[in-house]
Amino acid sequence: MEISQGDPDVAALRIQKILGIECLLASSREAENLTELLLREGAVPLGSEEDAVHIAVAASQGMNYLLTWNFKHINNAEKKASIATVVESCGFACPQLCSPEELGGNSNG
Repeated sequence: MEISQGDPDVAALRIQKILGIECLLASSREAENLTELLLREGAVPLGSEEDAVHIAVAASQGMNYLLTWNFKHINNAEKKASIATVVESCGFACPQLCSPEELGGNSNG
């Protein structure tokens, strides 16, 4: 699981934050097609396929928000516009791409 990668202490904190959150989303043909398009159009760089999958599944399932601490390939000003353009070109609404803290979550638990 991507959330467990990186610094073990920080990963443990991330995992603690998501305990009890049930995963209800699944991939679909639409999500797979959108993933491919996000990568092909450069909205998400090659080598970051998991990031493209996260965006595509959230968009194709009609999620309002995609919470992420990924500021490199998802939640940054330069990428958000190009991601939204690609997502919307497929007829989906782009979820709001933001960190839990930006949504108003309490980072202290």
